[in-house]
Amino acid sequence: MPADTTPDSVGPLTVSEIARLSADILERVSTVVVGMRSSLELALATILAGGHVLFEDVPGLGKTLAARSIASAIGLDFRRLQCTPDLLPADITGSFVYVPSSGEFTFRPGPVFTGLFLADEINRTSPKTQSALLEAMAEGQVTVEGQSFPLPKPFHVVATSNPIEYEGTYALPEAQLDRFMVRLAVGYPDAQGESRVLLARVGRRQERADVAPVIDAAILRAMQAGVELVDVDPDIAAYCVALAAATRRHRSVEVGASPRGSQGLLLVARARAVMAGRDFVIPDDIKAVAAPVLAHRLSLTVQAWTSGVQAVQVVDEVVNSVPGPPVVGSRERAAVGAEEGPKA
Repeated sequence: MPADTTPDSVGPLTVSEIARLSADILERVSTVVVGMRSSLELALATILAGGHVLFEDVPGLGKTLAARSIASAIGLDFRRLQCTPDLLPADITGSFVYVPSSGEFTFRPGPVFTGLFLADEINRTSPKTQSALLEAMAEGQVTVEGQSFPLPKPFHVVATSNPIEYEGTYALPEAQLDRFMVRLAVGYPDAQGESRVLLARVGRRQERADVAPVIDAAILRAMQAGVELVDVDPDIAAYCVALAAATRRHRSVEVGASPRGSQGLLLVARARAVMAGRDFVIPDDIKAVAAPVLAHRLSLTVQAWTSGVQAVQVVDEVVNSVPGPPVVGSRERAAVGAEEGPKA
């Protein structure tokens, strides 16, 4: 059986344990990945929430290094596939091959049978091959010639996409984009950060940068189980629904965020809260993840697209226009006050 079917031997971790381990993971990854702290935090929160990550930015900013480093730090098996126009679905999922000695066809698993699968430059491969990942991302299995094969648990996809090249590329369809819980932009590091990148390369004396594991797959499953135990105030859930609904009514949006978008808001915000050491979600958690979770799910009108309107701008407008939850508990009020700080 290609998948890891070994039962969990570790129970759900507490909020404080998850927060401590998350900080250790980010600290370990930050030793080799420079200037991407906020993106790394959101990527880890997405994994703790059970989702998949799309890094979309120009080449050379360390997206592949970040994916490999996170996989190493959380103890997952890692496989990378360079997407090309001639890539076939079987190159991802695997296929049945004929074994002369037995006279039978045997399934040979593809690279997707791993803990963290990196689809590098996913927009360089054809829609037919891109769609080979849909079932894996949504259901944790692949179907080949009518037979279904479960993937290891946990299983996560991290994909990279180059937004500035159009020749020889295939834009991801909305159904594929919707499977990614977040889309993250890395951005250029500042001068000090870029100097750290250069000096770190000199100090390593080699191109490859290795990250030692902080946890293993079993502990990651226990962290994810701990996040799932965190309840959410109904007003916070209603706030997520209101934000998603507001994107559907926006003048620049043709098709707004689906219920999967509002669910993604809640799940990533909950993981972010746990990483911060809280067993409850505050409105600022929702606001912090709104653009990465919702922007890639919006289809803009032709007029907005030709006018240069960006989906991130639409989400920012929505967040600024939708009122926050009318009622929160005492813990939530205290947390909001602590994050805002003393007023002058």
